[in-house]
Amino acid sequence: MSDGLNPFEFRTVPAIQLEWSGAKRLGEVVGARFAARKVLLVTDGGLVKAGIIAPIVASLEASGFAVTLFDEVVADPPEHVLLACVAKAKAAGVDIVIGLGGGSSLDVAKLAAVLLVSEQPLADLYGIGKVQGSRLPLIQVPTTAGTGSEVTNITILTTGETTKMGVVSPQLYADFVLLDGELTVGLPAVHTAATGIDAMVHAIEAYTSRHKKNPVSDALAREALRLLSANLIAACKDGTNRKAREAMLLGAMLAGQAFANSPVAAVHALAYPLGGHYHVPHGLSNALMLGPVLRFNAKAAAPLYAELADVIAGPGAGGAEARADVFVATMQKLMDESGAPRRLRDVGVTDNTLAMLASDAMKQTRLLVNNPVEVTEADALALYREAF
Repeated sequence: MSDGLNPFEFRTVPAIQLEWSGAKRLGEVVGARFAARKVLLVTDGGLVKAGIIAPIVASLEASGFAVTLFDEVVADPPEHVLLACVAKAKAAGVDIVIGLGGGSSLDVAKLAAVLLVSEQPLADLYGIGKVQGSRLPLIQVPTTAGTGSEVTNITILTTGETTKMGVVSPQLYADFVLLDGELTVGLPAVHTAATGIDAMVHAIEAYTSRHKKNPVSDALAREALRLLSANLIAACKDGTNRKAREAMLLGAMLAGQAFANSPVAAVHALAYPLGGHYHVPHGLSNALMLGPVLRFNAKAAAPLYAELADVIAGPGAGGAEARADVFVATMQKLMDESGAPRRLRDVGVTDNTLAMLASDAMKQTRLLVNNPVEVTEADALALYREAF
């Protein structure tokens, strides 16, 4: 009797609300759900300058919240940014945390919610399942359709000059997520492209993950890929297209749910050193490495890529390998049309650092174990060369 389902566990956040303009009534929405009234709002200076944060703060204050604003989050957030956030929030005695922004702000909010009540030092949290105890109530409001961080249990921090480490723990799942497509309208086309491709990488890698792939994450990954592939170009061409913006945000969230339970692999492992050494934004570094890794995995992952070809290109004739080729070619075409940079040399990477990047990628063992094919350091170097 070995033909039953493999055992699996699926976890996600308990409540998700999708509402256009919902952020403008965030005070009302949060006030109805939580008793806490001293809020830490974690975001970045760019969103403050863009005028996105002021009406949200006003909505919170109108509903009786005292707001402590932390707007110093940067891309690939270093530890000192998180610690500064926690210090400011502790001084204000906050009792609830809202992350509002791209993946970096959402990531900082997760760990701030933990560190505000925990005695554990930050260094003890890195790894899988190391967080002990509880956290403050946590709400996540993404402003990009990309990382899916609003529904994942993962935070990535920059820990040295060029190194990144992850905290993976069930406590990092938020209590409530608000998806407001209006917040993504001002996202420039190049960011829309990079974050959208990032979300597609999440769906693809979850679908082909070696150890924890399961029927729930599969269903979410397929639907994510359907929404993202059908709307990416429209969202890049016209940022005000409400239908495309909401579909991208929903797709990114579904992909986040998928990869939180069926983890990502080689694309991410090779992307992280690009962020560490060259400060290439996470979504863009994934987009740059996706084509080479898809081709590298194609033989082993052909049956799964064939299934995904049906999702993004429609059903077609041919065997698994032919259909896998259709999948890779369709993804390539989407990325080319999106307007995102396509080669490592286009984002300032120099060929004399490729060996160092390959050596660094090998440290991402947490991710590499999930790849359908084993990746050696020589393979990693060849993949960087192909992307160069």
